[in-house]
Amino acid sequence: MPDPAPPSPSPMPTPDPSASPPEADETLDARDLRCPLPVLRARKMLNAMRPGEVLAVVSTDPASMADFRSFCGAGAAVLEAQRAEPAAGLYRHWLRRPEAEG
Repeated sequence: MPDPAPPSPSPMPTPDPSASPPEADETLDARDLRCPLPVLRARKMLNAMRPGEVLAVVSTDPASMADFRSFCGAGAAVLEAQRAEPAAGLYRHWLRRPEAEG
């Protein structure tokens, strides 16, 4: 009997837009950067942070909303909140570095 296919990863839930974002420990200004630079710079900053700390990212790239959901859906961070401010051309993200495993 063949092995069953591995389960597909569950989609990353979209954060509740009415929830307050957490207090940030660090902030990344990713304005005027386009995909994939906001995510790459966020990864670099998160790697330098302690587990459980929160990184706030400010971007002007509308695609960053989906990019950060995918990044966090892959387990790289926990997406705590996102806010789109299209009138101001800003997209805000709050990412928590995952707790250390083991």
